[in-house]
Amino acid sequence: MKAAVITFPGSNCDRDLAVAFERAGAEVVRVWHKDSALPQGVDVVGVPGGFSFGDYLRCGAIAAQSPIAAAVKAHADRGGYVIGICNGFQVLTEMQLLPGALMRNAGLKFICKPVVLEVATTASAFTEGYGAGQRLTVPVAHHDGNYTVDAETLARIRDEDRIAFRYGDNPNGSMADIAGVLSANRRVLGMMPHPERVVDAAHGGTDGAALFAGLVGKMALA
Repeated sequence: MKAAVITFPGSNCDRDLAVAFERAGAEVVRVWHKDSALPQGVDVVGVPGGFSFGDYLRCGAIAAQSPIAAAVKAHADRGGYVIGICNGFQVLTEMQLLPGALMRNAGLKFICKPVVLEVATTASAFTEGYGAGQRLTVPVAHHDGNYTVDAETLARIRDEDRIAFRYGDNPNGSMADIAGVLSANRRVLGMMPHPERVVDAAHGGTDGAALFAGLVGKMALA
Protein backbone atom coordinates (compact mmCIF):
# COMPACT_ATOMS: atom_id res chain seq x y z
CA MET A 1 0.00 0.00 0.00
CA LYS A 2 1.34 3.41 -0.97
CA ALA A 3 0.57 6.57 0.99
CA ALA A 4 1.34 10.10 -0.19
CA VAL A 5 1.84 12.78 2.48
CA ILE A 6 1.45 16.37 1.30
CA THR A 7 3.64 19.18 2.64
CA PHE A 8 2.61 22.84 2.48
CA PRO A 9 4.58 25.86 3.72
CA GLY A 10 3.75 25.82 7.43
CA SER A 11 2.96 22.09 7.73
CA ASN A 12 4.45 20.73 10.94
CA CYS A 13 2.92 17.27 11.27
CA ASP A 14 3.86 15.88 7.86
CA ARG A 15 6.79 13.84 9.19
CA ASP A 16 4.67 12.49 12.06
CA LEU A 17 2.00 11.42 9.58
CA ALA A 18 4.56 9.75 7.30
CA VAL A 19 6.03 7.84 10.26
CA ALA A 20 2.57 6.69 11.36
CA PHE A 21 1.88 5.28 7.89
CA GLU A 22 5.31 3.63 7.77
CA ARG A 23 4.84 2.01 11.18
CA ALA A 24 1.59 0.52 9.87
CA GLY A 25 3.45 -1.02 6.92
CA ALA A 26 2.79 1.47 4.14
CA GLU A 27 5.26 2.71 1.56
CA VAL A 28 5.31 6.48 1.96
CA VAL A 29 6.08 9.14 -0.64
CA ARG A 30 6.38 12.81 0.24
CA VAL A 31 4.69 15.32 -2.05
CA TRP A 32 5.34 19.08 -2.20
CA HIS A 33 2.33 21.36 -2.58
CA LYS A 34 3.62 22.78 -5.88
CA ASP A 35 3.60 19.35 -7.53
CA SER A 36 0.72 19.06 -9.96
CA ALA A 37 0.29 15.27 -9.80
CA LEU A 38 0.42 12.49 -7.27
CA PRO A 39 2.96 9.69 -7.74
CA GLN A 40 1.77 6.61 -9.59
CA GLY A 41 0.10 3.93 -7.53
CA VAL A 42 -0.95 6.05 -4.55
CA ASP A 43 -3.75 4.46 -2.51
CA VAL A 44 -4.24 7.04 0.23
CA VAL A 45 -3.35 10.71 0.55
CA GLY A 46 -2.55 12.23 3.94
CA VAL A 47 -3.07 15.97 4.42
CA PRO A 48 -1.24 16.85 7.65
CA GLY A 49 -1.69 19.30 10.47
CA GLY A 50 0.14 22.55 10.95
CA PHE A 51 -0.46 26.11 9.82
CA SER A 52 -0.40 25.99 6.04
CA PHE A 53 0.48 29.41 4.60
CA GLY A 54 0.39 30.81 8.14
CA ASP A 55 -3.40 30.31 8.36
CA TYR A 56 -3.85 33.54 6.42
CA LEU A 57 -7.26 34.34 4.91
CA ARG A 58 -8.95 31.27 6.44
CA CYS A 59 -7.30 28.15 7.81
CA GLY A 60 -6.69 25.84 4.84
CA ALA A 61 -8.10 28.22 2.23
CA ILE A 62 -4.82 29.00 0.45
CA ALA A 63 -3.60 25.38 0.65
CA ALA A 64 -6.84 24.30 -1.04
CA GLN A 65 -5.76 26.32 -4.09
CA SER A 66 -2.26 24.81 -4.31
CA PRO A 67 -1.35 22.94 -7.51
CA ILE A 68 -1.52 19.57 -5.73
CA ALA A 69 -5.08 20.20 -4.53
CA ALA A 70 -6.61 19.38 -7.91
CA ALA A 71 -4.78 16.05 -7.96
CA VAL A 72 -5.96 15.22 -4.43
CA LYS A 73 -9.54 16.06 -5.38
CA ALA A 74 -9.29 13.92 -8.53
CA HIS A 75 -7.92 11.05 -6.42
CA ALA A 76 -10.89 11.35 -4.05
CA ASP A 77 -13.39 11.70 -6.90
CA ARG A 78 -12.27 8.40 -8.38
CA GLY A 79 -12.68 6.62 -5.05
CA GLY A 80 -9.22 7.01 -3.55
CA TYR A 81 -8.75 7.34 0.20
CA VAL A 82 -7.85 10.66 1.82
CA ILE A 83 -7.27 11.58 5.45
CA GLY A 84 -6.95 15.18 6.62
CA ILE A 85 -5.86 15.84 10.20
CA CYS A 86 -6.28 19.18 12.01
CA ASN A 87 -5.18 21.74 9.40
CA GLY A 88 -5.64 18.94 6.88
CA PHE A 89 -9.31 18.69 7.91
CA GLN A 90 -9.62 22.43 7.33
CA VAL A 91 -8.04 22.02 3.87
CA LEU A 92 -10.48 19.24 2.95
CA THR A 93 -13.50 21.35 3.90
CA GLU A 94 -12.11 24.23 1.84
CA MET A 95 -11.73 21.81 -1.07
CA GLN A 96 -15.36 20.76 -0.50
CA LEU A 97 -14.37 17.14 -0.11
CA LEU A 98 -16.10 17.25 3.28
CA PRO A 99 -19.10 19.31 4.45
CA GLY A 100 -18.99 22.08 7.01
CA ALA A 101 -16.31 24.44 8.24
CA LEU A 102 -13.89 24.68 11.15
CA MET A 103 -14.53 27.88 13.06
CA ARG A 104 -12.70 29.60 15.93
CA ASN A 105 -12.81 27.58 19.15
CA ALA A 106 -15.76 28.54 21.33
CA GLY A 107 -13.41 29.69 24.10
CA LEU A 108 -11.39 31.81 21.61
CA LYS A 109 -8.15 30.19 22.80
CA PHE A 110 -5.67 27.76 21.30
CA ILE A 111 -6.19 24.29 22.78
CA CYS A 112 -3.32 21.82 23.15
CA LYS A 113 -4.01 18.78 25.33
CA PRO A 114 -5.04 15.12 25.23
CA VAL A 115 -8.79 14.62 24.83
CA VAL A 116 -11.10 11.63 25.01
CA LEU A 117 -12.69 10.52 21.76
CA GLU A 118 -15.51 8.06 21.22
CA VAL A 119 -15.57 5.92 18.08
CA ALA A 120 -18.95 6.82 16.60
CA THR A 121 -18.92 4.33 13.71
CA THR A 122 -16.80 1.35 12.72
CA ALA A 123 -18.20 1.32 9.18
CA SER A 124 -15.14 2.79 7.47
CA ALA A 125 -11.62 1.71 6.64
CA PHE A 126 -10.36 4.34 9.08
CA THR A 127 -12.35 3.14 12.08
CA GLU A 128 -12.97 -0.57 11.58
CA GLY A 129 -9.92 -1.38 13.71
CA TYR A 130 -11.78 -0.07 16.76
CA GLY A 131 -14.87 -1.20 18.61
CA ALA A 132 -18.11 0.78 18.40
CA GLY A 133 -18.18 3.22 21.28
CA GLN A 134 -14.52 2.60 22.13
CA ARG A 135 -12.94 5.51 23.95
CA LEU A 136 -9.51 6.76 22.88
CA THR A 137 -7.12 9.37 24.20
CA VAL A 138 -5.76 11.51 21.38
CA PRO A 139 -4.15 14.97 21.53
CA VAL A 140 -5.57 18.11 19.96
CA ALA A 141 -3.69 21.28 19.05
CA HIS A 142 -5.82 23.88 17.31
CA HIS A 143 -7.31 27.34 17.42
CA ASP A 144 -10.02 26.78 14.79
CA GLY A 145 -11.48 23.36 15.53
CA ASN A 146 -15.11 24.22 16.13
CA TYR A 147 -16.88 22.05 13.54
CA THR A 148 -19.89 23.91 12.21
CA VAL A 149 -22.47 22.80 9.65
CA ASP A 150 -26.04 23.74 8.79
CA ALA A 151 -28.89 21.81 10.39
CA GLU A 152 -29.89 19.98 7.20
CA THR A 153 -26.36 18.73 6.57
CA LEU A 154 -25.92 17.73 10.20
CA ALA A 155 -29.09 15.66 10.01
CA ARG A 156 -27.86 14.03 6.81
CA ILE A 157 -24.43 13.04 8.12
CA ARG A 158 -26.08 11.65 11.25
CA ASP A 159 -28.62 9.67 9.22
CA GLU A 160 -25.86 8.36 6.95
CA ASP A 161 -23.67 7.32 9.92
CA ARG A 162 -20.84 9.58 8.75
CA ILE A 163 -19.69 10.86 12.14
CA ALA A 164 -16.42 9.01 12.69
CA PHE A 165 -15.41 10.32 16.11
CA ARG A 166 -17.07 12.36 18.84
CA TYR A 167 -15.45 14.26 21.69
CA GLY A 168 -16.06 12.81 25.13
CA ASP A 169 -15.68 16.29 26.62
CA ASN A 170 -16.06 18.79 23.79
CA PRO A 171 -13.08 21.19 24.01
CA ASN A 172 -13.98 23.60 21.20
CA GLY A 173 -17.76 23.84 20.79
CA SER A 174 -18.09 21.54 17.78
CA MET A 175 -21.66 20.79 16.76
CA ALA A 176 -22.90 17.43 18.04
CA ASP A 177 -19.45 16.92 19.65
CA ILE A 178 -18.09 16.00 16.20
CA ALA A 179 -14.34 15.37 16.14
CA GLY A 180 -14.19 13.59 12.78
CA VAL A 181 -16.47 13.21 9.78
CA LEU A 182 -16.59 10.99 6.69
CA SER A 183 -17.45 11.72 3.08
CA ALA A 184 -20.54 10.21 1.47
CA ASN A 185 -18.52 7.31 0.05
CA ARG A 186 -16.74 6.88 3.43
CA ARG A 187 -13.30 7.13 1.81
CA VAL A 188 -12.42 10.64 2.96
CA LEU A 189 -11.94 11.34 6.67
CA GLY A 190 -11.32 14.69 8.31
CA MET A 191 -10.57 14.90 12.02
CA MET A 192 -9.18 17.57 14.33
CA PRO A 193 -7.39 15.34 16.89
CA HIS A 194 -3.96 13.94 15.97
CA PRO A 195 -3.93 10.10 15.79
CA GLU A 196 -0.44 10.21 14.22
CA ARG A 197 0.91 11.48 17.56
CA VAL A 198 -0.23 8.38 19.43
CA VAL A 199 1.22 5.46 17.49
CA ASP A 200 4.29 4.90 19.69
CA ALA A 201 4.14 3.99 23.39
CA ALA A 202 7.32 5.99 23.94
CA HIS A 203 5.35 9.11 22.98
CA GLY A 204 2.65 8.48 25.57
CA GLY A 205 0.11 6.23 23.86
CA THR A 206 -0.86 4.06 20.92
CA ASP A 207 -4.58 4.77 20.54
CA GLY A 208 -4.05 6.13 17.03
CA ALA A 209 -2.24 3.05 15.72
CA ALA A 210 -5.38 1.05 14.87
CA LEU A 211 -6.55 3.79 12.50
CA PHE A 212 -3.45 3.48 10.34
CA ALA A 213 -3.17 -0.31 10.70
CA GLY A 214 -6.81 -0.76 9.71
CA LEU A 215 -6.46 1.48 6.67
CA VAL A 216 -3.26 -0.21 5.48
CA GLY A 217 -4.81 -3.61 6.05
CA LYS A 218 -7.89 -2.65 4.05
CA MET A 219 -5.72 -1.55 1.15
CA ALA A 220 -3.68 -4.75 1.29
CA LEU A 221 -6.87 -6.81 0.84
CA ALA A 222 -8.25 -4.62 -1.98
